[in-house]
Amino acid sequence: MSDHALVRLEGVTKGFVKGQESIAIFKALDLAIPTGDFVAVMGPSGSGKTTLLNLLGGIDHVDAGAITVAGQRIDGLSENALARYRAANVGFVFQFYNLMPMLTAAQNVELPLLLTPLKKAQRRTHVETALAVVGLADRAKHYPREMSGGQQQRVAIARAIVSDPKILLCDEPTGDLDRATADEILGVLQTLNRELGKTIVMVTHDPAAARYAKRTLHLDKGQFFEKDLAA
Repeated sequence: MSDHALVRLEGVTKGFVKGQESIAIFKALDLAIPTGDFVAVMGPSGSGKTTLLNLLGGIDHVDAGAITVAGQRIDGLSENALARYRAANVGFVFQFYNLMPMLTAAQNVELPLLLTPLKKAQRRTHVETALAVVGLADRAKHYPREMSGGQQQRVAIARAIVSDPKILLCDEPTGDLDRATADEILGVLQTLNRELGKTIVMVTHDPAAARYAKRTLHLDKGQFFEKDLAA
């Protein structure tokens, strides 16, 4: 696994200061995620699950250690370089869809492509493909208010994959959905992983959601413990 890691954390240390005390989240954390993996990350509140996604996404910075994604060291990059890294490599899916209410589904999905040199016709093709992948080809002209929560999250996933990122980072993607809708969304993620080979790291508190992943890592006291939920 380690020879084909798309994502590698080596000796990552991260903490924050609260008042007079310094609180460590990670101490010399190591992790390897191979291309095509689907990892669910679970753990108690405050264990650093979202911090992990923010580090992988280049939104937060390590205190020490190295993070390599797709062969590129991202710790120590400038903000401009991190923005380019995110645009080229990372798709984000959040609990609360973060759609722009005044834009249609297609316009929301197109947003990441506005930062690329793609022509308008190329962007339209990418948007149509992404919406079709998540089963919303017929909702392109609908506004968020005209769609259910599950449909809005599908639009958010389409937006995350439209630029063909190497890794999808999902932070509680079903946390705001009922069970049946959550299962539909998790099925979409599973399809992206199995059929399109997308590498996915998903933070969840829901064991039922974690079962859709290939493996589950429990994060506690700054370290990972792997657990096989299928066993």
